[in-house]
This record gives sequence, structure tokens and C-alpha cells, in this order.
Amino acid sequence: MIVKKENALVWKFGNETLMIEPWLENSFRVRSTKYPHFNNENNALENIVSSSPDEISISEDGTGEIKNGKIKATVDIRGKVTFTNQKGEILLEEYQRVRNDAFEEGIVAEKLELFNSALNIKSREFKPIIGGDYALTVRFEANKIEKIFGMGQYQQDFLDLKNCRLELAHRNSQASVPFALSNKGYGFLWNNPAIGEVTFGKNLTEWKSYSTKEIDYWITAGDNPAEIEEKYADATGKVPMMPEYGMGFWQSKLRYQTQEELLEAAREYKRRGLPIDVIVCDYYHWPLAVIINLILIIGQIQKRW
Repeated sequence: MIVKKENALVWKFGNETLMIEPWLENSFRVRSTKYPHFNNENNALENIVSSSPDEISISEDGTGEIKNGKIKATVDIRGKVTFTNQKGEILLEEYQRVRNDAFEEGIVAEKLELFNSALNIKSREFKPIIGGDYALTVRFEANKIEKIFGMGQYQQDFLDLKNCRLELAHRNSQASVPFALSNKGYGFLWNNPAIGEVTFGKNLTEWKSYSTKEIDYWITAGDNPAEIEEKYADATGKVPMMPEYGMGFWQSKLRYQTQEELLEAAREYKRRGLPIDVIVCDYYHWPLAVIINLILIIGQIQKRW
């Protein structure tokens, strides 16, 4: 069943509820749950009131459409979601390989021919785990010539992330930021703080969260990367300007073994007349016996300057 609910398009089948709502211009927030209600956590998104869509329509064959500026989402009777831009070009399309019944209401010959499959792979998969959470998977059709950028900082030398598998978790020297920028003209934020993984395969794009309550992602369309990134910043929050004292040269070393070693580095910069704004003091690995007195050291540096 597909219905309009306030500013959103809602699809329901069994105990799953899928909701697509405008979230800033040219953007949608998509959520799906098997609980009676959504948890209403915004996660990475700012607490922004949903904007009004340009249009919501539901056709006689059970297909629903919602438009918001340069992006349109279409949900068919099976719950499969397809995103297109203002030119009608497909940006992102859910991957679904299930059997279709030719006699089922709303299933036409074209859909039966294109999507009938014995694989029984759904686009959105909920696997219940002990404690009330789900292991969630969302699958999208892959475009083998698509280029994907972003996703934070990983220990690899790939700029284009196509054909890469990435862990969605933070580690020492790994900063996972699950926002992907596509050369097809869209940005995609996996709006779920759970540990998981993403695969940008040649045959399949797959996002996973190992333990969470519901599916939640945000998608935006734009004519260029700057426009897409601007909408991402609007949705998640603007980075504050760095204070002036941090705009210059930074000295960092792994690691200063004693307090005197750090002070000597500061003295040498002063002696040579080299401008320096910040000294990064990495002391986390120091044994307790030689931990430095930060207040004392800052006072000594300020005296000498």
C-alpha cells in the first residue's frame, strides 16, 4: 500500500514501513523500519523541519512518486525505490531479484519480464538479532562506469572508490565518513551510526549495518560536485572557521619521549626565528612515570615568547 502522509510518501507491506520525505532542496531522507514507529533520531542530520515536496502522486497501478527540485523518487507496488534527476536520468536504483506473480495486482508484463528472478534477493533486508536490533542491508543496482569519491580517510591510495569494499568504523588512522559523491550527479549519506560496511561493486552496491534499529539514508542531486557538497553541509552542519592561531605552521611528532624534549623543540624554533602556531603533543602512549605536566609546559613556553 502506498499513501501520502503529510509531506512524505509512505509504502507499507507486512510489518515494513518505508518513508521518503523531502530534507532540504533537491534532497530526500529515506527511512524503513519493521517497528510500529520510527525512532525519530536525526543522527548525522541537523534537526531541520522537512520541506514541502513539489509534487506527490499515486497512480492506479500502485506506483508512487515524490518530487523535490532536481530529484524524484519512484516507489513501485513491490516497494522498489528509484531515484531520477530533473532530466529523467536514473541516479540510483534499488537492486531487487525476486519472483513476480503474473497474476498479482499491479504487475504488468514489462515488470514481469525485467525483474522476475528466482534469486529471492530483496533490496532492503532485515535480519533480527538478539536484543531487538536488526542486521540491515540495502542494495542498489551498480553502474560499472560510475566513479565514487569521498567516504572519509582510509589507508589506501584510491581516489575513485568504485570496486572497493570499505569498513564503516573508526580505527587508529581510519576515519569513516559514510558520504559518497558520485559523478552521476548525486550524493549519498548512510545516516546510521552503527558499525558496518559498504561495497561499491561492479555488479552491486551494498550498504550494511551490523546492529541497528532501522534503515536511514539521505540522498541529494546536483549539477556539479560543489552544489552537492553544499547541500551535504546544509544537511549535516557547517564546519566552524578554525581560530587564527591554528592557521599557521603545526609541529607534530610521534612522539616526544620527555617533557624536556618537547621544550627543546619549542626553544629551537624560537632560536631560529621560525614562526610556529601549534605544537601537537602526543602523550597518550607515555608511561605514567614520565607523563608531562601540560600546564607547566604551556606556562614555560608562554614565558619565553
